[in-house]
Formats: sequence, C-alpha cells, structure tokens
Amino acid sequence: MHYQSTIAAIATAPGRGGVGMIRLSGPKAYAIAEQLTAKALPKARMAGFRQFYDAQAQVMDEGLLLCFPNPHSFTGEDVVEIQGHGGPVILNAILGRLLELGAQAAKAGEFSMRAFENGKLDLVQAESIADLIDATSQAAARSAVRSLQGAFSVKINAVLEKLIHLRLHVEAAIDFPEEEIDFLADGKILGLLEDVCDSVSQVQRSARQGQLLREGLQVVIAGKPNAGKSSLLNALAGNERAIVTDIAGTTRDVLHEKISLNGLPITLTDTAGLRETGDVVEKEGIRRAIKEIEQADLLLLVYDLSQGEHPLDLAREYFAEHLDPRRLVLIGNKCDLIDTPSHAEQFEGFRHVWVSAKQETGVQALIEAITAHAGFQPEEDTFIARTRHIDAMKRTQLHLHEAREQLVVYHAGELVAESLRLAQNALSEITGEFSADDLLGKIFGSFCIGK
Repeated sequence: MHYQSTIAAIATAPGRGGVGMIRLSGPKAYAIAEQLTAKALPKARMAGFRQFYDAQAQVMDEGLLLCFPNPHSFTGEDVVEIQGHGGPVILNAILGRLLELGAQAAKAGEFSMRAFENGKLDLVQAESIADLIDATSQAAARSAVRSLQGAFSVKINAVLEKLIHLRLHVEAAIDFPEEEIDFLADGKILGLLEDVCDSVSQVQRSARQGQLLREGLQVVIAGKPNAGKSSLLNALAGNERAIVTDIAGTTRDVLHEKISLNGLPITLTDTAGLRETGDVVEKEGIRRAIKEIEQADLLLLVYDLSQGEHPLDLAREYFAEHLDPRRLVLIGNKCDLIDTPSHAEQFEGFRHVWVSAKQETGVQALIEAITAHAGFQPEEDTFIARTRHIDAMKRTQLHLHEAREQLVVYHAGELVAESLRLAQNALSEITGEFSADDLLGKIFGSFCIGK
C-alpha cells in the first residue's frame, strides 16, 4: 500500500532524557531530512552526525541521523530516525520544523498501521509491539517478544492451513456428487474436522495463558476490620505499602498495588474493613470496597482465626451474591495465635488457606493458590494474547461444532461448507487476514503516537 503523506512523531516517552528520537516515514522522508540538516544524508543504516536547523538557518540541536530505505524498514517506506537531546522543548521544536517542511503529525499507532498494511507485520505482531511496551512482568515481556517474532501467528496459520484443506475436501464432495464414493460419509472429513477442533483447542489453552500474562488478575482483599488485610497486602507485595495498626478501621480508602506472583501480573487491592459504622469517611471507604469487590476477578476473604469466626457466615453477611468457589478464596489469618490448628485445603467446596500475615507464614502457599485458582501455568512457548483473540477462537469453535452437527446429523454438505467458511473468517481476524476497518482503527488507535 502506497501512502502519499509523510508522517512524523516523537517516538520516545514524554519527559526529559539524555536522548530523544523523532521518526519520519513516507515518500518525502529523505527530502525533508535533507532540508532539516542542510546536508546530504548518511548511507543507509549508517549513523551520521548532523546539525538540525530551523527556518532561519539557526541550529536548534545536533545529534545522529539514520536512514532506512523502503521496503527494508519498519513501515516498509523510507524511514528516517532523528536522535537529538531528550528535552521536550528541543524535540517539539524539531518536530515543528518537520511539519513546516511538509510532514504531517502521525496519529496514534500510524507507523505500525503502515507496517501492517505494507505487509511488514501481521495484526498479532503489530499488537505485540504495544504489549511489549506495556508488559508488567518479565514473563509478559518474553511472551510479547515471542508474538512479535511470529510464534502466535505461526500457530494460527497452521490451523488455518488445516481448515483450508478441510474446506477443499468438503467443496469437492459437493461439486462432484456423481462420484461413487460418498466423501461426506466416508469418515475422512469428520476426522479432518475433529483434528481442526483439537488444534484450535490447543491454541486456545496457550492463548488463555497469554491473556493472563497481558491483562493480569484483579485481586481484592476484603474482610472485617483488623482481620489483617493490610498486613497480607504488605506480605504479598514484599514491602510496607499499607499502614498497619491495632486500631480498627485504619484503612479508609482502597489501595492498589501492582505485583507479580510466580510471573502472573496482579493488581492487588486492599479495602476498608466491612462493618456497620456511623463514621462518614469510613462509610465512603466501605462503599468503595463493595464496588471493588463487585469488579474483582478473584476475591480473598480474610478472617481472624483467633476469633473463632466462620468464614462463610462472614461471606454470606457481607457479600452473599459473590459466594462463587471460582471467584472466592477463604484466608484464615493469624494462624500463629492458634494452639492446635487443624487446617483443611478445602472448606465446604471453597479453596482455603491459613496464613500469618505478620509472621509471613503460609504466604507462599497463598501465592500458589492464587495462581492455581487463575489457571495460570505458563509454558516456555507461551505467547501474548488479547481478549479479541480469545473471542475469535471461541467463535471459530462454535462454527466448527455447527459444521460437525451439519455433517453428522443432517449430512448437509452445503451447510457444512458455510460453517467452515465462517470458522475460517473468525480465525483469520486474529492475524488480520480478514478484518473490518473499524476493528483495525480501534486496535491501532490504542498505540503510542510514535508507534
């Protein structure tokens, strides 16, 4: 795809730094860079020292210039990278001069959009650039790199090849009904279809792990005042993030802490103790706590073992509608104060962990319980994945199951072919081979300006 415009943007993060970089891409990138420097450009991929001039031929800054000729560049177009000093005033002055010389200000994600449309990246690889930048753990960063290098795309394309091969068999069975062999009934098409279903399921499992790595888990700690919620947050975070006192109701507001547990990104939220109170500030804290509880992916109910409390009675009292074993974990705290503990890993069907947040006893068991509850088991070849990828694969599976029903129950070749076509379209959305324009705009619009 050939664009008429040349775009420019600051590609480094806002703020002050030793070096700042501006990127130019498009048919006039070289001509604009020559006018900026009043000098011939350096050889391709060779850094050249240059001075950068304003409209009055005054030096604004000096630094390095690198040129990447099409089609062997990030966008597939002529690209120039200008490296100057990293002050925002300087970088904006250089960018302003580039715009005066005929460049246009790049929109969010426009560089990556051009790379995608020029065949330099598929959609998964383009998304993984943003995911790599936003990675909150080393495991997430490694998975994003694998997606950027094409690991996810390779798996999707392998399934697509199987699906296309299956469609060819079905279409042949429809187009040549006079053949003596009934291709729809000989078992081969059903075997191919089940193989495709198994392949999609395998990719789905890996993608689910990648989705957890990218999006993480929203974990909320809730319970009565003085149950040890803030102490537990500090123990999991590994620092004194929350104020801990013997005074009930110390925590008045929600407190968020981003941590990594066994490689799983977690947003851990401490909340105000749940109780009846006449204190206006504490009431507001409890209201906010309830809001966080409603939005949590995983809820940790902390109760005081030394008080002889029944955790499910507390759960029914404070948030009965959230009594879901898939979403609620019971945490018995202050086990160091119990003389004869009798801990069970399951409590009436709920996962149950005993800890001493103060002594940091049982914290590792809690970490393992959280990651196991999330189904987080990353493998070495895990790739980053997004919600839209999971949704596309769910729709693919739905159409494949429809195809199986049409084949086995109704023996309707045309309907099988249509369901397989819809399955291929859904799966192709992941890499961008089949994608609506509004979907592309939404994806690339979430990128940084300089990407």
